[in-house]
Amino acid sequence: MPKKKNDGLSYKRAGVDIDAANSLKQNMRKDMETTDPRVLNRVGAFGSLFEASFPGIAHPVLVMKTEEPGSKQKLAIEHKRYGSICLDMIHHLINDIAVMGAVPLAVQDAIICGKLEPEVVTQMVRTMAEACRTFDCTLTGGETSEQPGVIPEGTYILTSSVVGVVEKSLIIDGSRIQKGDQVLAVASNGLHTNGYSLVRRLMKERPAIVDDSVNGESFLDAILTPHLCYLPGIKELFPMQELHGMAHITGGGIAENLDRILPADLDARIHLKEIDILPIFRLIREAGNVSDADMLRTFNLGVGLTIVADRKSISLIESHLAKKGFASNVIGEIVEGKKSVDFSGKLSW
Repeated sequence: MPKKKNDGLSYKRAGVDIDAANSLKQNMRKDMETTDPRVLNRVGAFGSLFEASFPGIAHPVLVMKTEEPGSKQKLAIEHKRYGSICLDMIHHLINDIAVMGAVPLAVQDAIICGKLEPEVVTQMVRTMAEACRTFDCTLTGGETSEQPGVIPEGTYILTSSVVGVVEKSLIIDGSRIQKGDQVLAVASNGLHTNGYSLVRRLMKERPAIVDDSVNGESFLDAILTPHLCYLPGIKELFPMQELHGMAHITGGGIAENLDRILPADLDARIHLKEIDILPIFRLIREAGNVSDADMLRTFNLGVGLTIVADRKSISLIESHLAKKGFASNVIGEIVEGKKSVDFSGKLSW
């Protein structure tokens, strides 16, 4: 018996509604409007045109980075923190180029899902666009991909890329670091975007922990606090020749991020007792019986960024950061060595 006409397959019946996606993209255009004259076209073109105009920069060098918010996005999506996880991603992304002395120009995102939910995707795009405007850059476009049968409904996978620019003579890459410099820790506000596989395992083994209180807020709120963006605190420091290097403390902790900027013949000696450990990390350590070694390698422990600078300039840098709302303190110094980070003493829990 021949099939009835309405029994035939269609893209919509297969799980992808092109009309719904097109309607959503129309709304995205409004959220992504920009007044930056360097953006020469708008959302919908095959690619984004950005005029290479860099006022005040004599020898521009582009800095590029791609980032994703890791397994934190699984927790955030489960608890409907759609905007929050997008802040995590954009802030992390900008931090990674800011530590090289660069300011962001344009961001491209990708949202991959099993079922496109217009209200969810709209919130994500709106949050990313607003976050970019906050830091004087533009969300110029990206990709929204609905993949039924590949990704479960309700699951979202996020990623984004940034292009930034830095004056060549002002690149901060650690090459100026020298013996005797001090290491300044700039405080984090929580886990940022690292350590969530361990945290999710802890929540699975101890479900009641979500109701525990951490410094006046729930455990869940504490671990889903968005990643800080340090650009407002450090961008005015970029021209300082006394500032020799910066490291964004992400996966691998202090040891496996600070070492990325050390010259081959120098070490960073970090005094563990000087680290101002946040309450959320104390709770995770106690609840999961996590060793200090694992805590140091998995989490930032309260150090979101490190700055390596001439010791004579440290007080000035600390004062500047404080005025911008960022707490900081000296946690170590640079010594002769072989490009490694050594810890002395013990963490003060």
